[in-house]
This record gives sequence, C-alpha cells and structure tokens, in this order.
Amino acid sequence: MSNTISKDAKIAVLCGGMSSEAEVSRRSGKGCFNALQRLGYKNSELVEVDQNIGGKLKDGKYDYAYNALHGKYGEDGCIQGLLEILKIPYTGCGVMASAICMNKEYTKRVLSTDKTIPLAKSVFVRKGESVMEMTKDLKFPVITKPVSEGSSFGMTKVNSRDELEKAYKDAVKYNDDVLIEEFIDGVFVTVGVLEKDGKNFATEILEIRPKNEWYDFEAKYTPGMSDFILPANLSKELTEKTKEIAVKSHEITGCRGVSRVDFMISNDGIPYVIEINTSPGMTDTSDLPAQSKVMGISYDDLVQIILNGAGLNK
Repeated sequence: MSNTISKDAKIAVLCGGMSSEAEVSRRSGKGCFNALQRLGYKNSELVEVDQNIGGKLKDGKYDYAYNALHGKYGEDGCIQGLLEILKIPYTGCGVMASAICMNKEYTKRVLSTDKTIPLAKSVFVRKGESVMEMTKDLKFPVITKPVSEGSSFGMTKVNSRDELEKAYKDAVKYNDDVLIEEFIDGVFVTVGVLEKDGKNFATEILEIRPKNEWYDFEAKYTPGMSDFILPANLSKELTEKTKEIAVKSHEITGCRGVSRVDFMISNDGIPYVIEINTSPGMTDTSDLPAQSKVMGISYDDLVQIILNGAGLNK
C-alpha cells in the first residue's frame, strides 16, 4: 500500500541533469513542481542536477526526491544509487530496473525469460565485432539502435544490406554497443504503467502515426509530423492484450511506481515490446499525462500517484 506523505515534507524535484534530454527534463520538473505546490506540498523545491548534486541533496535535508530527470545519470540507476546512499526515498524505479531498462539489449534479455512477451528478432553487436557477420540471419529491413540512447538518436532504418555499414557507424557515435532489430511494419503505440494501492495498472494506449516512414527524431519532435490517436484504434481484445503485456513487462524488469512501455503492433496483430522508459516525460505535451487524462486522472492526480510511490521505498 502507498504510504501517505505529509504535506509538510521537504521534496526535491530533480530536473535538468547532464544528458541530451536536460531541457525536456527541466520542463518536466517545472510541471511536477507546480503540481506539488497546487497539491499543498509547499516545501517542495526545484533542484537543478549537476556534478554537485550530492552536496545539494545533503545540505538540503530533503525528506523525498521527485525524479523528473530523463536519460543518462537520471534514468540509468546513477541518481537512484546516490539517493539510496543518502537514504532519501525517491519516486519511480529503483537502481536495478533503471539500469536494465536504459539498456535495450538487457531489457530484451530479461523480458525473454517470459515466452508470452513478443520481442523482435535482433542481434547485439559489441565493439570490435563484425556487423556484417552478426546480422547474416536477420531479414531486412532492420533498425540499428545505440543500445542506451533515447529520443531516436543514432537510429536508422536500413532497407538493404549494403546500407548497413553506414547506419552502424552512425549508431556507434552514441554507444559502443549497437542493437540491430528486424523492422516491424505496423502501428507504434505506447502504454503507461502506474501503481495505486500496491497494484500496477495500465493507462489508456496512445497510438502514434508518423508522417515519415517510421517514428524517427523528426517525427517525434516536429509539430505536425505525427498524428496522435488516444485511445488507440485497436480492437478490445488487442487493447487488453497490449495492456496486460505492458504491466507484465514492468513487473518482470523490476519497475515500480511508473514506467512507459513502447510497442510496435505488427500488421498481423502481435504487440512487440520495443523498450521501457523508467522516467517518462511529464511536460504539457508528454504521452503519460495525456494517457492518464483520458482515464480521468488529471495532471495533479498523476503527480500525486507517482509521489505516493516514494513512500514505498522508505
């Protein structure tokens, strides 16, 4: 069960950080901070995360941390480990789940222990290995992905084998290790997972239809380049199945409090898990607040639900 958090609690809303997603995190943090103020948590403070964050947290004598960080150091177990050392309860996923889900390959390895979770066929290419040799059993087109990068940075759709070497070189600019997956032709959807009264539940499903060939960086961040359908245009049966797999994926990887699970639903109706985001965006235009709103959960209610999770890891 959720522990009730006193309105007098001193809460650090962690934002900014040292990743490529720092600016988005500041927007998420501001939204969460304003919501906490409206909810009556007057002792909440916005805390900019930098290399001095350990000292800031120690000096601030905070009762809780609200994690609004995205990407490296904020979503990969680093800030979670620091908060554990400082004994400050925090929102969202713990050290292990954050580290696993930041790495697309290890997410797949953990999820593959449950044979009911559909995963795209893929290979994991480490530094020094031959990309041409490793991919000889994959069917084209494929998607090349840096293994620990968000926002589609370094991702390329590769239609034929002779394009592979260049796409691989683009991916290794971001990470030494690269995940190469068979491309799934179908519909991109995303599902939030939240926790209330000790029970995990899925939000409504958001369907995203990019104007580009696939949901790349341009489609994600250019207004008008994608259409958003909420709730997704799926059959009742497929909706329930996708939600069920989202919650199962959240639990198998050890997530808690909040996550967002991304899927490609193939043209023959199979929901393939693509990745799990352990610190979903909380800006005005982010997916999770929109998915929750359709269920009757306001932005402030969503912030309260996520905050309640911090009481569980005290």
